[in-house]
Amino acid sequence: MNKTVLITGASSGIGKATAKYFANNNWNVIATMRSPEKETELTQINNVFVIQLEVTDSDSIQQAIEKGIEKFGKIDAVINNAGYGQQGLFEATTPEKVRAQFEVNVFGVMNVTRAILPHFRSQNSGTIINITSGAGRVTTPILSIYSASKFAVEGFTESLAFELSSQNIKVKIIEPGFIQTSFYDRANEEFAFDPSLEDYKEFSDEMAAFFSTFEGGENLFTSEDVARVIYNATTDGSHQLRYLAGPDIETLFDVRNSKTDQEYVEYTRNLFMPNGFKS
Repeated sequence: MNKTVLITGASSGIGKATAKYFANNNWNVIATMRSPEKETELTQINNVFVIQLEVTDSDSIQQAIEKGIEKFGKIDAVINNAGYGQQGLFEATTPEKVRAQFEVNVFGVMNVTRAILPHFRSQNSGTIINITSGAGRVTTPILSIYSASKFAVEGFTESLAFELSSQNIKVKIIEPGFIQTSFYDRANEEFAFDPSLEDYKEFSDEMAAFFSTFEGGENLFTSEDVARVIYNATTDGSHQLRYLAGPDIETLFDVRNSKTDQEYVEYTRNLFMPNGFKS
């Protein structure tokens, strides 16, 4: 009997690439998304079941799980991929935007995890993969809210992994670097901006120029590369907790791990902060 995976946020980017990767490796896939009526590609794959799921709506989560089990018999793995990146200056980010970021990136992961646990405990097995980010362990300017949400998922997942090992349930983290997907289109749309904060203008212009250098990089991972890492983490049978996905984040982590905390802070300050903003 083929194994089954449920993936959140499967309408585009890493989620869609992961759905196709698992399907191509003979897994049944429950590909969930907010607007399944718009999906045209995944619906053409025989072993993919496309269904609505909104991570902030407990009823839709439960319904997707129940219908997925009805369709395929059981669920062996869940990939918490749905999320978005709130970027911009903290002072320009409204409390409503902060709450929205945590509702999706943090509480959404917890909602789906809570809903699947009774099923995993009943079969005494299961794997939960949480997609965080390199920004969940090393942060940069203009990502304070996004990084805070991903730091939270990192802490939640690490502790949860200890708890659920008692139930023979594996919990793992995937940490992608910069991946050029529609994820960043939404991030640009949601970018926190306040024209009255003129004091930040020079700094913001420098940051925009810096981050634009990441786009179109030759050695960056694609969604398909991340999908491969996710598949390997799900199927390798190990208790490894964290998996890096991208040479850019691997380089930054190497620096982080080789320096003291303050040395790393100074390194990061010199890397990101333009001349005149270092004091």
